This record gives sequence, structure tokens and C-alpha cells, in this order.
Amino acid sequence: MAEEEQTQLNYVVETVLKKRKQKEDWAIKRRERRDAKRKRKEDFKSAIKRPEQFIKEYRDKELDFIRMRNRVKLRKVSVDALKSKLLFVIRLRGKRDMHPKTKKILNKLRLPHILSSVFLKASESNLKMLLMVEPYVTYGYPNLKSVKELIYRKGCGKVEKEIVPLTNNEVIEQALGQYGMICVEDMVHEIANLGPHFGEANHFLQPFKLKCPERRLSVSKRTFKDGGDTGDREEHINELISKLN
Repeated sequence: MAEEEQTQLNYVVETVLKKRKQKEDWAIKRRERRDAKRKRKEDFKSAIKRPEQFIKEYRDKELDFIRMRNRVKLRKVSVDALKSKLLFVIRLRGKRDMHPKTKKILNKLRLPHILSSVFLKASESNLKMLLMVEPYVTYGYPNLKSVKELIYRKGCGKVEKEIVPLTNNEVIEQALGQYGMICVEDMVHEIANLGPHFGEANHFLQPFKLKCPERRLSVSKRTFKDGGDTGDREEHINELISKLN
């Protein structure tokens, strides 16, 4: 029986391997130093502001406040005109041109960050706040499918000052059992139908953090009805929810 020919494995001299490893380490360090240097330059540039920048930012904020005041004066809000009392609000924008009052209202609506979103019960005070921050948010009437998918996929609650994902019915029973809600489906029903304990359920439910699409949103300040992105979308909000959820 002929012996099987043994094939020799290719090998590299140890010194060559060491040199190769050193070159890779040096390349990584050089790249890190270059990135750190670039970041220092960018931070330095952003830290220094010219007087014109301060003047422009101040004027933009004042203009934002004037436009807010004019919207409230010229446009009246009416809860009776709405097709649904349940609204879903998404924050789309937020730049340095915001007036402090605009930022305060967004925080009051629990929309501190871009693409944060909440359920909201329509009332005159809530509609007035939405009108005041209209260039920065969009809203509409979520259907049952959207409510269910949002809560099941991204729902989180606050238990003992900790944010907990709603992956366990025990979390809901512990927080909302006294209101007759012992599972996720009970919460979906309460939110979607604006039940008697909507306020408690919505307060327990933390603002949703929607995902940024592959192509970043090019948000226009114009309202949705005028071909832009902000303001009332009515039932079309469900298309945006499915895109960002």
C-alpha cells in the first residue's frame, strides 16, 4: 500500500509576522491620531463663534417666537372638528433657531429629542401647544394596527424610576393592575379606545424612540397639507409610523 504523500503547510518566518503586526499597529495608531486631530480642529472651529453668528441665532429665535404668536392669533383650534380624539405626535426637527418657549413646550409634550413620539388625547390646550410648535412636529390619527405595533415593538414603561421594555406582562400588572390592565393587550385597548384610564396608561408608557430611515428625513417647515412634512397628517400618519417603527 503506497504511502499518502504528505503536503507541507505554507509557513511564514516569525520575524516577518512580527514586522507585519507592527505595521498594522502603527497604521491603526496613525489613523487614531489623525482622527483625533481632525476632531480637535472641528471642536475648535465650532467653539469659536463670530459676532454675526450670535446675531443670526438671536434673530432666528425671535422670528420663531413671532411666527408662533401669529399662528395662535390667526388659526383657531377646535376639538369638535377632529375625526379622532387620539393623536400620535412625532418630533421631526429641532435646531438652534428654536425660541426657548418652543423648547419648553416640546419638553412639556414629552418630545425632547428628534424622532421621539407620544400618544396624545386631543384637547384645546394640547391642540394649542401643537399649533405653537407646528414647524417641529407632525401628528395625526393612529389606527389600531399602528397602536399595537408601536407598543409591542418599542413600548417601554417606567417602574421605580427605571425604564423597562414591555416584554413581560408582570411589568404592566405591577404598574397598572389597579386600573384593570394586566397585559400588553389591555394597554393597547386602553390607548386605542381612549379608555377611562388613558392618562395613567399613557403616563406609564414612555415616549417612543423611532428609528431614523436609511435616507435621512429631509424635513420641510411647510405643513403636510401644503406639500411639506410638518403639522396635521390625519390618517396619513400611519404611513410615516410604519416607515419609522
